[in-house]
This record gives sequence, structure tokens and C-alpha cells, in this order.
Amino acid sequence: MGMRATYQYLSDNNLKELKSYYGIEDKISEEIEDSHEEEELSLDIDKMWDVLHFMLTGGRRLEPIKNEPLSEAVKGEFSIDDASEFMAYTEKTKIKDIVSALDHFDMKKALEKFSMEECKTADLYPNIWDNEEEIDEIKEEIMDCFQCMKEFYHHILEANGNILITIC
Repeated sequence: MGMRATYQYLSDNNLKELKSYYGIEDKISEEIEDSHEEEELSLDIDKMWDVLHFMLTGGRRLEPIKNEPLSEAVKGEFSIDDASEFMAYTEKTKIKDIVSALDHFDMKKALEKFSMEECKTADLYPNIWDNEEEIDEIKEEIMDCFQCMKEFYHHILEANGNILITIC
């Protein structure tokens, strides 16, 4: 097994409960409007989260880059320090910016510059960067993860939801 990234729709009520559980100050108004309380939107990009973050931002770090929508798309807006695994959430007020940033990012162009050696040097997870013969398959997987992430965020925007991200 390895460290997989999963993304889930989070209703306002569920976000409020999550914040309460971890003792996080909640700035969401008391008038919670969850028209999609039963949404079952989720995304699993498996082990490609680190390289996807690297491709989108040029950076490598577990914590999200504040006020950087492409970083927040992969690693969330706020990380939860007391969680036993990496957990972060993104509030619905940021989703539109993330969707716009993903829509305007040219992954085809970024993949033209993709380097297995750069991934190895950056010590990106997972450790698969030694086999140059697999570069086409890896590029295809990165593109698939990126497209799925774009679709997922579009669905979250339509549902007016928040997102919970776990990497474990």
C-alpha cells in the first residue's frame, strides 16, 4: 500500500462538525444551507498527488501553498494539524477560484517539459522515477488524474460544496 489522496464532497453541516471535532474556529454562518446533503462526490487520484502538485505549482511540500488555487486543488486550503494522517479541507468560497485555475492550466504543455529526472531529484512520491521506459504511461496517468480533478471540482462547484482531502 502507499499514500493515496482522496477528495470528498463535504456539506456545510459536515464541515461544521469536522471543525468542531478538531477545535477549529468556525466562521460559517449559523444559517447553513445544504441542498446537496446527500451528495456522494469523491475522487481518488491514488499515488499521483505529489507529482500532480509538482506539475501544477513547481513546488514540493506536504502543506498547501496559501492563496495558490492550484496548490489548494491538490492539498486543500486548510490542513488539520491534530489529525493522525494528512487531512485538509477547502471551503466552498475557494472552489470557483480553483476551478478557474484548473481550467486555465495547460497540462499538455506542462507534460511536454515533464522530466523523470526532475521528479527523482525532487524526491517526489511515489518512487517510480528510475524507469524512463514508463514515461508515456506516467504522463498519461498524470493527465488522467488532472482531468478527473477538473471534473470533480466542477461537480463540487455545481453542488456548492466544500471538500475534505486525505492523504494516507
